Amino acid sequence: MNVLTRLIHAVRRTASPPTPGALIRPRREDAQRDYPADGLTPQRLVSILREADAGSLSAALTLYEQMEEKDAHLYSVAHTRRLAVTGLAWEIVSPAELPGWAAGRRAMGDRAGTPVDRALADEAAAYCQEALRNTTGFEEALDHLALALGRNLSVVELIWDTTADGPRLVELTPVAFERLTCDDLGDLRLLTDAAPNDGIALPPDKFIVHRPHSMSATPSRGGLGRVTALAYLAKHFAIKDWLIFAEVFGMPVRIARYAPNATPAEKKELLAMLKQLGADATAVFSKAVEVEVIQSRVPGETNLYENLCVYFDREISKAWLGQTLTTDTARVRATLGAATAHAEVRRDIRDDDLRKEARTLRRDLLTPLTRLRFGPDAPVPHFRRVVDLSSEPVKLANVLATAVNNLGVKVPTRWAHAALGLPEAREGEATLRGRVE
Repeated sequence: MNVLTRLIHAVRRTASPPTPGALIRPRREDAQRDYPADGLTPQRLVSILREADAGSLSAALTLYEQMEEKDAHLYSVAHTRRLAVTGLAWEIVSPAELPGWAAGRRAMGDRAGTPVDRALADEAAAYCQEALRNTTGFEEALDHLALALGRNLSVVELIWDTTADGPRLVELTPVAFERLTCDDLGDLRLLTDAAPNDGIALPPDKFIVHRPHSMSATPSRGGLGRVTALAYLAKHFAIKDWLIFAEVFGMPVRIARYAPNATPAEKKELLAMLKQLGADATAVFSKAVEVEVIQSRVPGETNLYENLCVYFDREISKAWLGQTLTTDTARVRATLGAATAHAEVRRDIRDDDLRKEARTLRRDLLTPLTRLRFGPDAPVPHFRRVVDLSSEPVKLANVLATAVNNLGVKVPTRWAHAALGLPEAREGEATLRGRVE
């Protein structure tokens, strides 16, 4: 970019740059938390959810965190859902590479019908790519934003520094969930040392706010944590009853018959020996003592509690992954076609999560990063996860052959190499010679 262009962009920059430094500073309370899942009851669960609807989010967000810590199945499906997003590499894409560029229109949220400088768009994308690669905490910020898949809310602070070229992004810092609250209108606010009760409104260009499951203006509604809270509670009631049941009916009954002339001290000692027999399976008795171990006979259905736990696990899997065949293979018989169909549902969910993540990052991160550098009219690039398309190379190769040879579709060779998982040949490097038709 030449000097004149830089001067024009500098003039076009926003008049009010974001405040440099960190707005949310660590405090002792952030390292402490309550434990709402301990001794949770239906009445307490309803109270927590209503508090969240009224704007007090702390108890609900802490509950969702503790639910994953206490339930191995819930942790597994939640980690699987998030890893489908965070496990992919990322890149910053210029709007020039997206469909619709040839028509001279801005894509995905920009003003339509306005021609855009392609060179400027490519430069902005390259600048954002380099800036994020060098920004401290960017990968950790992406992991923190993925926690919104469940809690329906995650916030990251943008730490800016002042330089001769204008504001420069230097760090991304996750905001503790205990700092989040809402006002009477449902607008998000941040608790600070100066405003520990009501919080402050979020300044522009300072925070990334990810809300993937918003069903209304209130962040507490619509999240997967809220959807599965009742199943989590019912499952853990079933586990508690199951453990009591196992303790009562699972242990064999130990009976010792003593002589009629046994003294109270001897009876007391005999009882202690029976308890020792239950703990260590070893004891010493007199020949005058008759010991009998009776195996318990369980009346009724012994698999009731297990079936309850399996049922709620399946409900949790359906809520998080949209299917159960990949998480409940031991108890469910399914055909390969059904398993494939369920995998397709998971891909649809993943693609939706990727789209929402990209939308949030473009709005709250790439937009200020671009316009503070190049001015308000600069085209904003897009955040995109690199999805591996090489899992079915034969099918993809057939599609490319039909599209290119029969339909005349112009496919970039770089994309085709990446999709098929084939490296591009360097200049002068020996290559395989295919059949020329």
